[in-house]
Amino acid sequence: MSVPVEQVPAEPLLVGAAPGYRAGHTLPLRVEAVRQLKRRRTLVMGGILAALPFILIAAFAIGGTPDGRDNGRITLMDTATASGANFAATCLFVSAGFLLVVPVALFHGDTVASEASWSSLRYLLAAPVPRTRLLWSKLAVALGFSAAAMALLPLVALAAGTVAYGWGPLELPTGGSLGAGASLGRLGIVVAFVFVSQLVTAGLAFWLSTKTDAPLGAVGGAVGLTIIGNVLDAVTALGGWREMLPAHWQFAWIDALQPQLEWTGMVKGASVSVTYALVLFALAFRNFSRKDIVS
Repeated sequence: MSVPVEQVPAEPLLVGAAPGYRAGHTLPLRVEAVRQLKRRRTLVMGGILAALPFILIAAFAIGGTPDGRDNGRITLMDTATASGANFAATCLFVSAGFLLVVPVALFHGDTVASEASWSSLRYLLAAPVPRTRLLWSKLAVALGFSAAAMALLPLVALAAGTVAYGWGPLELPTGGSLGAGASLGRLGIVVAFVFVSQLVTAGLAFWLSTKTDAPLGAVGGAVGLTIIGNVLDAVTALGGWREMLPAHWQFAWIDALQPQLEWTGMVKGASVSVTYALVLFALAFRNFSRKDIVS
């Protein structure tokens, strides 16, 4: 039986390469990054993340300075208006559980599946762009955009919070404070950990993107599985098994907002997240290398 013209076999054979052809020079990262940057979903997501700090500032202006207590304990939300650094930490706290999951799932779940839905994936491979090169380019750009999303929110929050509440030390919920310079380093650690903790969602979305031609299916599936992980972590009957869930460690970065920096929880959480992510990325490459491309 002859292979249909529109189908790209799992292992295409190149009879001859054009003079000067180098597989490593196909689909440059710069070209892929510009393509992704110009997409509407990238601009909309960036706008949402940049708008969140201003929405919170307006909410505090309308509702007044937060002064609630949780059983007499001061929470991170209670110190939100103490300084620009406190406001940036609060924005990360309210968004890390779900909002920051969305751009990571979007950038990774949409990247390959969207090409298939547009019927352009087979033409990229016929260029010819090697499959491994195509996936590495798309994964690197998706990771870069995700890291930019992680950094955009606290940077905007820090700038807007400094204008609204002033530049000052980071007031710690546990008591005491950190100088303005030291607080920037702690916030940098928080952002880095939040990014690493989202690698599981990135791996899920990227793997699903190689399994389906529906971008929304890949994005929604990754977000849905992440939510399921959060639900399972809330089941205390699981006991120590919850420590195997990435969701169990998603707020371990709170340990960075203490007078003495504590690494134990963040190291465990990063190890769990990276382990899951590597397995999922490997599955994505394995699946795509064996897949017959018909879109």
